[in-house]
Amino acid sequence: MRSEQLEYVVAIARHGSFRRAAEELHISQPALSTTVRNLEMELGVSLLERGRSGAQVSDEGRELLPLVVGAIEAIDRLRSAADRQHQGGRIVRVGTVNAGTVPLLTSVVALFRELHPTTQVEVVGAQEATIDAGLREGSFDVGIVTTLEGDDMPPELETTELLHGRAVVCLSPSSELVSCEVITVAELVSEPMILMRAGYLMHRYVHRLLGDLTPSISYTTDGAEMGKLLVAEGLGATVLPDFSVIGDPLVRRGLVTWRPLADDHTEVRLAIRRRRSPVHPRTATDLHRLFLERAAALGSAAAPAIALHD
Repeated sequence: MRSEQLEYVVAIARHGSFRRAAEELHISQPALSTTVRNLEMELGVSLLERGRSGAQVSDEGRELLPLVVGAIEAIDRLRSAADRQHQGGRIVRVGTVNAGTVPLLTSVVALFRELHPTTQVEVVGAQEATIDAGLREGSFDVGIVTTLEGDDMPPELETTELLHGRAVVCLSPSSELVSCEVITVAELVSEPMILMRAGYLMHRYVHRLLGDLTPSISYTTDGAEMGKLLVAEGLGATVLPDFSVIGDPLVRRGLVTWRPLADDHTEVRLAIRRRRSPVHPRTATDLHRLFLERAAALGSAAAPAIALHD
């Protein structure tokens, strides 16, 4: 049984004519008739009743026609899935919050390149909501997001913790707060602040941290990387998860330093997400695995990595 045999039967049933079906399918009428007759012989059932006025579906054919249509649709879905697998072998797309970029993401991309040297990795910086939406619709293969304790996990996405830590204050080495071992909220609001834009988790965190206090906001920016660059220029302080600061090139070069917060011990988590599915492209599966392995090697992840409950 071949898929085109099923498609021929459906075309004849739709037109009620071998001739019109043959014209649509761009094959000769004798070839169409022979192909359908071979299918009927294979099934042991006459699917069509032939007459001078045309062809119509037989009683047996009416019972089987929904199954024929379902088989064609299943084959189409299989072809589409195979095409997505093929496309996925050539490019993988990662949606990431900037807090997860250094040192985790860059090292994972380098490791992935060794496994799949011909596969392009597209890294897109975005907010958590945009990443989740991209995972749902299939425009991202994996997503790197930050969460706070108590946050709800989207049930249609598989969420696994990579790293966890505390929020810290990023400072220029020239800041007067560098002399403090820990920084209180009152000391923090005395410093010009660089805030993440609304929609980022650290924007939500800082507003919850400050409560009724009004900070002196110097800049609002997209993501941790730009925030750290502004800190390095001496333009203010920002609050970020420790895992996005420790080991950062700006810290290693002495352009940015950091101090713990004295007044808050909320845990910030970095997590990887993907769609819940029994099958993922091999490249996406390898990338997901490398994130888990690299996070464990960094020493801040739970061992073994644990799935966050919905």
